[in-house]
Amino acid sequence: MAKQEKKAAAPREKEIIDFALGKLNFILMGCCLALIVIGFALMTGSANDDPTRFNDAIFESRRTVVGPAIALLGFVLMAPAIIIRKKNRNDK
Repeated sequence: MAKQEKKAAAPREKEIIDFALGKLNFILMGCCLALIVIGFALMTGSANDDPTRFNDAIFESRRTVVGPAIALLGFVLMAPAIIIRKKNRNDK
């Protein structure tokens, strides 16, 4: 019996994987996620130590204005971060 020779496979061209989102999109989405987390962290605070006494700290501007504004900014900027298209050299 004759030995079967293995045919050398023709070198394939490297397949280019084209993702829907580019590196810039992921960087911007990460920044928006960080803004959201920072906003929620600013809204947190200490618990009420004495249940018979009302804690006025829940009405601080950091908790009621700054934190929600930063979180909202993160949510609003997430849409453009996803929508921005990467520029191809072939597109004009």
